[in-house]
Amino acid sequence: MAEIAAKVLIVGGGPGGYVCAIRAGQLGLDVVLVEHGGPDGGLGGTCLNVGCIPSKAIIHAADAFHRAVEQAKTAPFGISVERPSVDFGRTIDWKDGIVGRLTSGVAALLKRHRVKIVQGHAVMVDGKTCRVETDTGPQVVRAEHVVLATGSLPATLPALPFGGRVISSTEALSLAAIPGRLAVVGAGYIGLELGTAFAKLGAKVTVIEAEPRILPVYDGELARPVGRRLQALGVEVTTGARAVGLSEGGDALLVATEGAAPRAIPADCILVATGRRPRVTGFGLERLDLTMNGAFVAIDERCATSMRNVWAVGDITGEPMLAHRAMAQGVVVAELIAGHRRVFDGGAIPAVCFTDPEIVTVGLSPEEARKAGHEVHIGLFPFQANGRALTLAEEDGFVRVAARADNHLILGIAAVGTAVSELAGAFGLALEMGARLEDIGGTIHAHPTLGEAFHEASLRALGEALHI
Repeated sequence: MAEIAAKVLIVGGGPGGYVCAIRAGQLGLDVVLVEHGGPDGGLGGTCLNVGCIPSKAIIHAADAFHRAVEQAKTAPFGISVERPSVDFGRTIDWKDGIVGRLTSGVAALLKRHRVKIVQGHAVMVDGKTCRVETDTGPQVVRAEHVVLATGSLPATLPALPFGGRVISSTEALSLAAIPGRLAVVGAGYIGLELGTAFAKLGAKVTVIEAEPRILPVYDGELARPVGRRLQALGVEVTTGARAVGLSEGGDALLVATEGAAPRAIPADCILVATGRRPRVTGFGLERLDLTMNGAFVAIDERCATSMRNVWAVGDITGEPMLAHRAMAQGVVVAELIAGHRRVFDGGAIPAVCFTDPEIVTVGLSPEEARKAGHEVHIGLFPFQANGRALTLAEEDGFVRVAARADNHLILGIAAVGTAVSELAGAFGLALEMGARLEDIGGTIHAHPTLGEAFHEASLRALGEALHI
């Protein structure tokens, strides 16, 4: 049996794992990265292969098609087009091409930084050793440091196991054709992103959510514009309802609401989008002396587990399950192993929901800030008063800033509107740098841009708004 020795062993080639490997390689560390591949991963992990990147490609294609359809109907800008059509097979091929380019790029970066990649399924033997089942036979990897970056899987519902008409987001991104009728179980960001995309492509979409409203992890003020858009797109949304199984013929989703008999929603596909769960089984982690935090691996502010020289990053360490959080953790761990002094600070992690309109948040909501004991000033600037939003014909939404009343330190920023995901960097930077309302108000923002709404929201919190 072949054996490999290294300074660092990384289990998992997703955003946390491959970024940790690249940074460790830059720092001159000897690194082995084990990636199992499979239908839900490969280098780049879920995000690159069956998550963030392919979903945004489909969302963009759907938006382009829907805009063309609207142009054909109403010619709002005086531009007339014939009725468009979509070749969904070509759309999927285009999406796959993007994924292929990026995964090849990750492999090239790892090679450039002298990271040894072992393709196979890793099972931990102890805190310094793993056995990898490869196509050419088993290999053993021994390392001084182990980084666990095994990611997550779509959460399942006992009443709706995956298979046949019941699909996860992974299958939804590679459908052979646009479903005529799509039922979406879960009105979180995954369900609404994909549900909106397929509605724009022509599917009849029905969304079922157990909570009283859509996007329950976001505050209602941010979710309302998304709800209005879903209604305009013809998406039927039922809240306070539970999916309880399939009809006898298997061609409909049974949905129960309190005090009423289950009703059947006919569906060609049923997308279960009720969240994700950490991938902590099947890797021998039970052989390690790891303290758990519920279903997640517990870590400290350095991403260290309860075992010496065993680290964990990404989705297996808890919420928020975001690729950029995993990447940041990966960098911290690589630098710690190289002897640097680092801690991971998750206080300024942007979260983006690529619905229509988009949502971005960073830091505390006004309600969260008050619960933390702060008296807050709030500034909200609507895109109805933003020139760039009007020229894009996308005026629904706003930017909102929450700051301490005593010293004007910004505690949280949120926005809902077209393309506001591109403001996430500015929002995160403001929190990371400890900006105050005066800092944003004193920064000259280019005109006409959507970013001016951030400027005006900060001025409004100071009572100095210029354009409202």
